Amino acid sequence: MASTTPLSPATPQVLEPEEDRNEKELSTPPSSDIEPKPNLVSESALTIVPAAEELEWVSGVKLLSVITGVTLVCFLMLLDTSIVVTAIPRITSDFHSLPDVGWYGSAYQLASTALQPLTGKLYMNFKSKWTFITFFAVFELGSLICAIASSSRMLIAGRAVAGMGTSGMLNGALTIIAECVPMPKRPAVSQFGLVIGPLIGGVLTQYATWRWCFYINLPIGGAVAAMLIFVRIPDKIPKPKPMSVIRTLPSKLDLIGFALFAPAAIQLLLALQYGGIKFAWNSRQIIGLFCGAGATFVLFLAWDYYKGDAAMIPYSMVRKRTVWASCLVYGFLMGQLFCVSYYLPIYFQGVKGASPTLSGVYVLPGILSHVISSLGSGLAVGKLGYYLPFSVGSAVLIAIGNGLLSTLSPSTPTGKWIGYQIIIGVGRGFGLQMPIIAVQNTLPFTEIPIAMALVMFSQSLGGALFLSFSETIFTNSLQTLIPKYAPSVDPQIVINAGATGFRTMIKGADLAGVLVAYAKSVDRVFYLTVGAAVGCFSFAWAMGWKDIRKKKQVSKA
Repeated sequence: MASTTPLSPATPQVLEPEEDRNEKELSTPPSSDIEPKPNLVSESALTIVPAAEELEWVSGVKLLSVITGVTLVCFLMLLDTSIVVTAIPRITSDFHSLPDVGWYGSAYQLASTALQPLTGKLYMNFKSKWTFITFFAVFELGSLICAIASSSRMLIAGRAVAGMGTSGMLNGALTIIAECVPMPKRPAVSQFGLVIGPLIGGVLTQYATWRWCFYINLPIGGAVAAMLIFVRIPDKIPKPKPMSVIRTLPSKLDLIGFALFAPAAIQLLLALQYGGIKFAWNSRQIIGLFCGAGATFVLFLAWDYYKGDAAMIPYSMVRKRTVWASCLVYGFLMGQLFCVSYYLPIYFQGVKGASPTLSGVYVLPGILSHVISSLGSGLAVGKLGYYLPFSVGSAVLIAIGNGLLSTLSPSTPTGKWIGYQIIIGVGRGFGLQMPIIAVQNTLPFTEIPIAMALVMFSQSLGGALFLSFSETIFTNSLQTLIPKYAPSVDPQIVINAGATGFRTMIKGADLAGVLVAYAKSVDRVFYLTVGAAVGCFSFAWAMGWKDIRKKKQVSKA
């Protein structure tokens, strides 16, 4: 763990702007005689900053209160992400909504994606604590709507509301933690939610109802919110008075950019969702959606370039190589993570016939190895100082693991699918933190909220797109393969029955054929995740080779 050496507040230092050397450092290893500078000033503002500012971290009971509250919120959000994956097969059976599987994830991710670029500006202009709590309250409202949903559409709407809340939760957590503690001490405890989520979701679905996967957020969230309200969370960046911000907020948020981006994303996802299922791929509806998405996105890019740094996605920040590369790596990484998380339980429950609880147990090898390797990689980066080897190695392991998962069949033995998941879990653990570490060590504190919003934006966009891609692949594959392996079975009956319901409707040789078609359709989803891993590998090299360890400052006479 890197150490810091206290310096006298009375001793000023001149800090060189980080970005003056950014492109050079990204392409070549840093020489031993050049020390990394602390990220305290913006690219355009060379200033005199007391050296003690670098060391103004929160400590003691105050730090414990802040970290506990923020970590529990992140735990709850990650729990919500993972708890639903083992419940989805039962949900599809209850609502007869297998074609909506993609929407259960993509509605959540799309709502989060559309709002995420705006959240960075909100955190720059309002107190971090109250902004964070507001997003958390919206997340809780979405959970309530999901819990009482009476139809698949109502559930999708609830997931969208919850996604609006999460758009600012993880970004806010990362921003608050970055303002409170130095990099080596930033916690990964919240990832525990990833571990127990599928297991809790399986138990609740089997022994109570899948609705408790959402109800559970309410009492826990209420306790966490009550604790955060009475905790003082510091703001390292001075914030203007709320009323003065509200008067100028519409112009600062770039609502025109938002109004162009959101329809583009929605049209793209609708085209992917309906193509080959509700409408033919060459139908005017699908072609119109694709054309509308492309045209609207081009307008958004033109507007974004015109607005420059005032845009929803600041152009000057996106053009920094570390930022755009980190966003792409994180987007591909999270896209494949969501696909694997959603479709492995479908394989276990639909093909293997496992109960929801048992399917939650079955996915633990990948999640446990993910969390353990994530903690280890965080410590290793703190010691070694370089994040690039971990990011590249992560992509290699993820590609191998997903390639092996694409061989799953109804007869795949237990040892193999456990080993495949461990390979993927270790790879994800190595790489998940690296884009965040890269961005936080490239930009000054004043730009971290926007940068974190962009990284989280890429996560949500990657998740939404890849879940839509995977649902299109899976459903179209079933329609193609069921007639091949079970000619007497109507594919639409299997699709309408849900991921587990078809097992009660089809028997004998027909069931065996449908199981083969199901397994091969899941395999085709994993072809997509292999491609995502290749994308991670390709763009990871652009993240830069930089030593992020804090080094002792030597003052010159």
